[in-house]
Amino acid sequence: QAQVVESGGGLVQPGGSLRLSCAASGIAFSYYTMHWHRQAPGKQRELVATITDARTTNYADSVKGRFTVSRDNAKNTLYLQMNSLKPEDTAVYYCNTAGSPGYWGQGTQVTVSS
Repeated sequence: QAQVVESGGGLVQPGGSLRLSCAASGIAFSYYTMHWHRQAPGKQRELVATITDARTTNYADSVKGRFTVSRDNAKNTLYLQMNSLKPEDTAVYYCNTAGSPGYWGQGTQVTVSS
């Protein structure tokens, strides 16, 4: 069964760091463009970062210079390194494969608060 599962969320103080992981199974992971999205309470879902099969990356303006997306195809895993976190980064973070509808995980909660 194809699935992606996020992990690594938690509570962190402003200015701190977290690394999210997204483990894929049942799909040809290395061939997929992968996305990280986030959704904060009362807000629309936002595309945060993208990495193609060729490892080309793209970021939302709100996270450029602070977040880094990467992938390890040998481990079928996607990562999101988040540095200099701000309270406005608080959200549920999702990974998904490109395409419609694509495969989506259940999300992992990131809370940035002092």
